Amino acid sequence: MVAAGLRYGPIGRSAVHLCVDMQRIFSGDSPWAMVWFQRVLPNIELIAGHHPSESIFTRFIPADRPGEGPGLWSKYYTRWADMTLSRLDEHSVELVEELARFIPPARIFDKRVYSPWHKSSLYAELYERRMDTLVITGGETDVCVLSTVLGAVDFGFRVIVVTDAICSSSDEAHDAMLTHYHQRYSQQVETATTDMVLGSWTI
Repeated sequence: MVAAGLRYGPIGRSAVHLCVDMQRIFSGDSPWAMVWFQRVLPNIELIAGHHPSESIFTRFIPADRPGEGPGLWSKYYTRWADMTLSRLDEHSVELVEELARFIPPARIFDKRVYSPWHKSSLYAELYERRMDTLVITGGETDVCVLSTVLGAVDFGFRVIVVTDAICSSSDEAHDAMLTHYHQRYSQQVETATTDMVLGSWTI
């Protein structure tokens, strides 16, 4: 899917790069590894390096032990018992080194569910700083990125999804989500490439 471009013009100083869950647990030979992780990582590095102080990295933190969590999350962590904190290497939830080097000045928001908006101070911080635009990268396109995008739309942010800086473990779902953004969210979600973003972001 070709990126549609920045229909609302250049990206201004009230923009934040929000990178979703680029952690060790989603790379390499992990059961949760995203196939295109390493391919999109250099583009995410470029965007984070463009303005590190305006980059925020979310981290998905699994349940502490198998079977924990409210409702169906308990079943989820029964199925994925080996991906709970009690069984993982302690460094598994950390950002990959290529991105961790931006902290500080970049910041981290941890979350226990797909959405970074749930039981989080993220929105309050962005509102207080008068940020109105989110440049979204990371993974997975059809899970945590999707949840991040929909929450941002609900809050009224300008949302820019960087098409060559997001990834999934499913090519079909990734492609379907980009089509979905074009067809169903064309007034609220812009899709752009890394080059488009870097070429239009005023800092």
